[in-house]
Amino acid sequence: MKKLIQTFKNIWSIDELRSKIIVTVALLFTYRLGTHIVLPGINPNLLANAQANASKNGLLGLFDTFAGGAFSQASILALGIMPYISASIFMQLMTILVPQLQKVQKEGDSGRKKINQWTRYLTVIVTAFQASAYVAYLNGPGYAEAIIPAYKSFFALSTIVTLTAGTLFVMWLGEKIQDKGLGNGTSIIIMIGILSRLPQALIQEFGAKQARGGGGLLIFLIEMAIFVAIIMGIIILVQGVRKIPVNYAKQIVGNRQFGGARQFLPMKVNMAGVMPIIFAQAIMFLPTLFTFTESGKGIAKVFGDHSNFWYMVVYGVMTVAFTFLYTALIFNPKQMGDDLKRNNGFIPGVKPGQPTSDYIGAIMDKITLPGAIFLAFVGILPGFAQRLGVTSTFSSFFGGTSLLIMVAVILDTLQLIETHLMMRQYDGLMNSGRIQGRQQPISTASV
Repeated sequence: MKKLIQTFKNIWSIDELRSKIIVTVALLFTYRLGTHIVLPGINPNLLANAQANASKNGLLGLFDTFAGGAFSQASILALGIMPYISASIFMQLMTILVPQLQKVQKEGDSGRKKINQWTRYLTVIVTAFQASAYVAYLNGPGYAEAIIPAYKSFFALSTIVTLTAGTLFVMWLGEKIQDKGLGNGTSIIIMIGILSRLPQALIQEFGAKQARGGGGLLIFLIEMAIFVAIIMGIIILVQGVRKIPVNYAKQIVGNRQFGGARQFLPMKVNMAGVMPIIFAQAIMFLPTLFTFTESGKGIAKVFGDHSNFWYMVVYGVMTVAFTFLYTALIFNPKQMGDDLKRNNGFIPGVKPGQPTSDYIGAIMDKITLPGAIFLAFVGILPGFAQRLGVTSTFSSFFGGTSLLIMVAVILDTLQLIETHLMMRQYDGLMNSGRIQGRQQPISTASV
């Protein structure tokens, strides 16, 4: 406890770090305040039943989790940061697939600024499209009764404009956190939205177990122990790396010797982050749209139930497949082999050039398989938890996208804090070892 208090004192004594923390907390408080402001033309007193249905509705429930409940509350920030995430993912894939965009990206800082500006323009288009769909959703059962009759003629236009402005405002908050705060703003906003629902989920789960009578408290304590164990497993998944030894040839220039150092090339076990889970969830949601036939209704029922056996099997297989696909898109062993050769680096026992690229690719395939299987297992854990009697709200924290993003972003933030401490000759946050994060923002490594 004494070391913990001293660590907090060290953190607060660094002016730059203290300023970053204060700015981050202030901007996040502004975001959370905005999630509770209801759209113009809606009576907030008539939203209770609709909110309960929205939070349990497949992919819409996932959006509601990422938006911190703003989606089901019909808030001005209902769409949150997700349109920007969608635009970022699309632009990232395009920079991999389109040679012209690859050239722009390689232009350095100016190229990145161009791509960021195009991403913002695309965000406006995506937000306007999603806002139109959200207006149609609000005109459906549950929310339609909450719309004030005198405002119906203006409701569609005002809602689209408000939601678009709200998403751009959240995007601006994320960029400000990135520039003047602590960590990746987009990732932290998503993490705060997910984390804001955890206390309510714990209270509901505790109340449900207490209502069962004898043994309910013991079951709740066992669930919490399993929850902590799952978090520890996800930390291992996020931080797990395979280190490939790399030697650099010695070079003598004048009286000085350069190179000759032995380093390691870290290969992450989960290179794709949470992107495979997000892709799999999006594909699994599509069958739920085909409800116009009896067979379609049966398929929609299966794919709309996260605890269904066949849902979990198909979901797990798709997660493994998308892990290999996305890793192949973002990981280029040939480029790594060429970079090593250009910098006079080599892997002991492996010839430079193409053999090195083949060796790195083979290592990546070997560590991706167990990482993909574990990622798929984490993805279907909420379904297992729900089948074992955990409430639907709390079961979503037993794995899946929510817990992965939450753990990864917290590790990233702690790593940044530890870096500030180590730069000023303070001890780190841990007695031994260093905290390792994803090293990449949510839109490019996890979503």
